[in-house]
Amino acid sequence: MAHALRRPSVLPGFNLALGFTLVYISMIVLVPLAAVVVKTTALTLSQFWDTVTSPRVMASYRLTFGASLIAALLNTVFGLALAWVLERYEFAGKRVVDALVDLPFALPTAVAGIALTAIYAGNGWIGQFLEPLGVKVAYTPVGVLIALVFIGLPFVVRTVQPVLHDFEAELEEAAATLGANRWHVFVRVILPALAPALLTGFTLAFARAVGEYGSVIFIAGNVPMVSEITPLIIVTKLEQFDYAGATAVASVMLLVSFALILAINGLQSWNRRRYTRTH
Repeated sequence: MAHALRRPSVLPGFNLALGFTLVYISMIVLVPLAAVVVKTTALTLSQFWDTVTSPRVMASYRLTFGASLIAALLNTVFGLALAWVLERYEFAGKRVVDALVDLPFALPTAVAGIALTAIYAGNGWIGQFLEPLGVKVAYTPVGVLIALVFIGLPFVVRTVQPVLHDFEAELEEAAATLGANRWHVFVRVILPALAPALLTGFTLAFARAVGEYGSVIFIAGNVPMVSEITPLIIVTKLEQFDYAGATAVASVMLLVSFALILAINGLQSWNRRRYTRTH
């Protein structure tokens, strides 16, 4: 009886679809990552530890992960605001603004880095006014942060926009008729519904920022112990034919990134279940 009531599927059966999925993920994701780990085994444990904990590499970790985290948080806040404006208001030039959001997706990262450097350098359009005030952006960690914010903003906006578009206005109106002010409507009604999308956008922006290279190296200045990012350390070791050292640093980045993204995904899953139970 259960077999007779089973809905027919347009796609192949579960076993075939699952097998294809696992093979595809293995070839595209798992095999390259496994190759990184295997290459690292050329180092002894002490050599591995010395490589990944050297002062220069540790400084790059702090800059890469710290700037990526701050950039993702900033993009979450301002990406939500931008998505809200694009979905809730009509204004002249709205389509142009909406198209500009996707510009970091289409723009080559090297072009983005050159453009940001031209703007924030000491003789740039904005930098020439900031440096007399003692604010130096280009060739500092601040420049790295600005580049990461630039490339990560679209991930939050495009993740939140569909949720805002489908959000039922009746829920806001019902809360308002019950006496809730605008702030309470936003915090108690809208924000819980947007939380999963915001966490997804944050995760995507953070993951992109951690691995970003092209748009950062131009504006960072790449000063060791100051503005040198971890991807540049890896590229430098590859240019020096230190493949084991490069894969060792890459393995640490892989491990930390995976742990952080796994934690964020767990938080997202918990929040989704909590929202489903309360609604």
